[in-house]
This record gives sequence, structure tokens and C-alpha cells, in this order.
Amino acid sequence: MKLLVVEDDPALQATLERTLTRRGFAVAVADDGVIALQRWAAATPDAVVLDLSLPRLDGLQVLAQARAQGLGTPVLILTARGSVGDRVLGLNAGADDYLAKPFDLDELEARLRALVRRSAPALQGGDVRFGRLRHDRAGGAIYMDDAPLELTPRELALVCALLARPGHAVTKERLFEQVFPGEAEVRYEAIEVLAYRLRRKLVDTGVELITLRGLGYLLRATA
Repeated sequence: MKLLVVEDDPALQATLERTLTRRGFAVAVADDGVIALQRWAAATPDAVVLDLSLPRLDGLQVLAQARAQGLGTPVLILTARGSVGDRVLGLNAGADDYLAKPFDLDELEARLRALVRRSAPALQGGDVRFGRLRHDRAGGAIYMDDAPLELTPRELALVCALLARPGHAVTKERLFEQVFPGEAEVRYEAIEVLAYRLRRKLVDTGVELITLRGLGYLLRATA
């Protein structure tokens, strides 16, 4: 499980990095808001631990900009601000959970694992469920609730590639390889056209297709 820990206190950052690494997490760190946003977008983690009091961009600004860019990674806010108003601000900005300092490391680990479980696509009978979509991996079809979604073979290949990592950015190059394998005459722009068509077909499915400029695409649950 990949974590991004955004904390500007050197001692606490080192403690979190060391402890969470020992507990099986792959931990990346950042000590200011601008670096945090760059690292979040460059390599989408499974969860983000985000302090509110940061230099350059504070935690709420980082969170708001990340959500505006379509980064749907679950976020646990970690801060010394313990008032109800601060918690509401964080949750309204797009946070998924909130832990006030001082905190117990066992509780932090448990909350992080719970966040990742909740954000992962549900597996049921070998199928992948995300929003109202269901990928019948045995048959290969995509369903919205119980009705098959009408997709061309390339649209199907694109949505399946994205459903393999919902909430995570998939590069245009990787998608191209999966949707147009061995088709050297096809240009990368074909993915953009395909994404445009697929985005229209995902309306009302509880899932939206987000374009991340310079990174690729991701699927984000809307309900």
C-alpha cells in the first residue's frame, strides 16, 4: 500500500515514515504544500496523510487543488487543530477522515487501512464493482446495475483498463498500449477521442472519467 505523508514537522515526519514503513506501507513524504501536490499527481498513492499547517500551500489548499484536478485518493487529515469547525472545513474540502494530534499510531494505521478498503472497487463473485458499474470479468462485459452498457470494443478496453485501478491515474501511453496494441499507425490523440465518447456514456453510472493534464485519466466515483 502506497502512502503519501505530508507533514512539515521533521521529527513527526521521520517517525511516521519509519513506523509506517515497518508496518508494510511504501511511504513517500513531503514537507510543504507545493511539493505534496506535485508528488501526489506524479505517482498516485493509495492514501494521503495530510497536515493542515504547511508552508507555501496549507493542507486545505492542497486538498482543494487535488480534488479540482480529479485526484480522488482518500485523505486523512492530521492536524493539531481540533475544533469542530476545523474538522468540518477539512471534510467539506474533500477529506475522508480526520485525526487530531496527539494520536495513537495503531489508530492511524487502522484508519488508513479502512480508508483504502472503502475506496477500493468491490469484488463480488470475481466481478469488479465501482459506482453503479459492474465488470463481469468472466464474460468481459460492463454493466450499469443489471443492464449491459453499450460500448464499442475499444471503449470496453479503455474502461476495463481504468477499472483495474479506479481512483488512480493511468497514463495515456499505458492506455494506448492496452486499447490499440501493436497499431503503430494510430496516433496517441485517438485515446482523447475515445475518452470523450466514453465520458458521455458514463453519465448517471455513479462514475466519471477525469482527464489529468500531462498524466492521463482516472475513474472517480461520484456517488
